[in-house]
Amino acid sequence: MSLAGKRIGFGITGSHCTYSQIFPQLERLMEEKAEVVPVVTYTVRSTDTKFGKADDHIKRIEEITGKRVITTMPDAEPLGPAAPLDCMVIAPLTGNTLSKMANAQTDSPVLMAAKATMRNQHPVVLGIATNDALGLNGVNLMRLMASKYIYFIPYGQDDPYKKPNSLVSDMNYLVDTVEQALLNEQIQPVIIPHID
Repeated sequence: MSLAGKRIGFGITGSHCTYSQIFPQLERLMEEKAEVVPVVTYTVRSTDTKFGKADDHIKRIEEITGKRVITTMPDAEPLGPAAPLDCMVIAPLTGNTLSKMANAQTDSPVLMAAKATMRNQHPVVLGIATNDALGLNGVNLMRLMASKYIYFIPYGQDDPYKKPNSLVSDMNYLVDTVEQALLNEQIQPVIIPHID
């Protein structure tokens, strides 16, 4: 399926160590001629880490997409009724945002954009990156796995011996997952072997 002309929301949450895997996928979506609408959480907008400064991340996202990053809930809300998306991606999806989404809590621009997209009965693609997916957050992961309009980028354990509860999506499958989700299909397999 061609993504040319498709309006794809791209939500980024605070798994800062995963950004190096995310930016190439943003570039791939642009190469596919999609219109990418970037949205970030408050953490992404304001937190400097050893993986880079918040302002630098925002600048790079805007350079890749050619669009201003949505950083507030009021700016994200129109993605429902006024300026709908064909698909919303959240990658990386932290355990914190995973938990909130599974329990219908909308307290960030990214969650507002996802809620707006589901309101329109359009797909939401999730790329998890969390240390507790096989721990207390497991129930939330399974709730979303069984939810309508939710699709997952294939994931696996990234360090099963040192971090046995951790799951991370292989972001190389992001574009393929979006293509399948637009056909209302979950890419298979969802659970993949250990990720190095």
